[in-house]
Amino acid sequence: MNHSFYPKTTSQLILTFFFACLLFASCQKTVDESVPPIPPVAPAPDLTTKVSSSVSGFVTDENELPVKNANVAVGTSTSITDKYGFFEVKNVQVVQNAAMVTITKTGYFKGIKTYIAAAGKTAFFRIKLIPKTISGTVSGTTGGTVTLASNLSILFPTNGFVNASTNAAYTGTVNVTAFKIDATSADLARIMPGDLRGLNTDGNLQILTTYGMAAVELTGAGGELLQIATGKKATMTMPIPTTLISTAPATIPLWYFDETKGLWMQEGVATKTGGNYVGDVSHFSFWNYDVPANFVQFNCTVVNSAGLPIPNVQVKISQVSNPNSAGYGYTDSAGYVGGAVPNNSTLLLQVFGANNCNVPSYTQTFNTTNVNVSLGAVTISTATSLSVLSGTVTNCSNAPVTNGYIIIQNGYIFSRHALSATGTYSVNRLLCGTAPNNVTLIGEDITAAQQSNPAVYPTVAGNNTIPTIQACGVSIQQFFNYNINGTPYNFSVPGDSLILSGAGTNTDYFVFVNNNSTTNNGTMRFVRTGIAQGSVQNLISFTPTQIPATSTINTPIGINITEFGAVGQYVAGNLSGVITGPPPTNTVYNVTCNFRIQRTF
Repeated sequence: MNHSFYPKTTSQLILTFFFACLLFASCQKTVDESVPPIPPVAPAPDLTTKVSSSVSGFVTDENELPVKNANVAVGTSTSITDKYGFFEVKNVQVVQNAAMVTITKTGYFKGIKTYIAAAGKTAFFRIKLIPKTISGTVSGTTGGTVTLASNLSILFPTNGFVNASTNAAYTGTVNVTAFKIDATSADLARIMPGDLRGLNTDGNLQILTTYGMAAVELTGAGGELLQIATGKKATMTMPIPTTLISTAPATIPLWYFDETKGLWMQEGVATKTGGNYVGDVSHFSFWNYDVPANFVQFNCTVVNSAGLPIPNVQVKISQVSNPNSAGYGYTDSAGYVGGAVPNNSTLLLQVFGANNCNVPSYTQTFNTTNVNVSLGAVTISTATSLSVLSGTVTNCSNAPVTNGYIIIQNGYIFSRHALSATGTYSVNRLLCGTAPNNVTLIGEDITAAQQSNPAVYPTVAGNNTIPTIQACGVSIQQFFNYNINGTPYNFSVPGDSLILSGAGTNTDYFVFVNNNSTTNNGTMRFVRTGIAQGSVQNLISFTPTQIPATSTINTPIGINITEFGAVGQYVAGNLSGVITGPPPTNTVYNVTCNFRIQRTF
């Protein structure tokens, strides 16, 4: 079972705690006397005050592959993930006590993270999306039971479904898409929505200890969203992880995730029956089986012996009396991490070089009371754990890259670090174990839209000077430019969204184009079979905003493929032809187009 602990920001801290310095050189505490202690039961939270916030992170799919071109929403700002699954949103107004990052991608449940925002601090997340897979079907009139391979089971009532938009009764086939989120999963922090804070029925904000979660979506035969009809309920049976059965209470509150507030909301109760929790729910979204408790806010800044921040490392906090009760967070670029932790508890803090490491690089115990806790600078000085990667990135002219990044990949874990004005970088890292860690480095020149070929370097404890990396030879330019009757329209990454997707049985390609600041958008579809550099592919449809979707291609138009790399590389081409609009006007559209888009499959 896991408590909330995510990167979040607050400088309003009062510190009363005990600590033991185990694997570090120094500890310090900070106190802000302008903020009163948190009482044992917090009052109804302020969910209206807004502050300016910045947030970044990486998004992966169920196979730990980067998710490209996912939509990212933070406050009123939107962005998309790049080819590494990276996103960054700066200086956006968010609700201070429940700021949200929402990731949407076709074929996946939403990835939603909640954090407490404050000026001058950033938040960093690693988010793993849950794929939407139909788990079973039931009749809209007779209902029925759907059981997943994970033994999550849902019993639906008779005549119990309505169209979610119109509230009209639905009697057709109901597609049930569901996923059980294991409370003991090492990926829980990356998968689940929110930050395991919830509003109870009294309106008080509490920390939650979860015994299991479920994501459920209902759709009709036409893909329309469905919900449970008013006055009806479905019964969910959630298996309790075997390691938690002995501590699982006889009854437990149910909570659903409110996507507008970014918090869990208490509604209903489940009863322990054998190795399961059984409870009724009146609607579907994310559901959670949790024991609530009061909490205090915690933070620290992870640094090396020189006082320099160690970014993007995993921090775990668990209860000494119950190691299964734990939460996770990640340090931001300044080494900062914080979150909600249980009050009046003895806690164990551990820092790991990556979320797949088994041995921590740092360990410390500390106590909480009813006031906020800051450990200040947590200094890691263990020589076998600390590693520094430094070097220079140059452009195609061998001059320093003044606007670019160094990408570091260790297994499926990516990190992204801005280059200095002179093209240099120095990145503090924690090794996973003591053996040399092989990392892949890629230099990017944003101004020239060029990058280096990936190169693998062994890294060890201490200083690692990397040979100069030339960000040249691999173009990262992506664009979709077309001209209709003499008027040009231009789209390019990162300002716009360009997505190459498969259609149907993947015999065709779809190109989705969207300008993130205007209403210009559209699609292009062409034959995929036989595609290669130098081939000519038949254009099936071309429907940007300026051309009606019912237009026709009377004379075949071929797309000249000028580039077709492997997955992760690029497909490029051009076309020229005439498209005829629908009657009665039969408008003629003289079209030219050239494009270059990264392949995702």
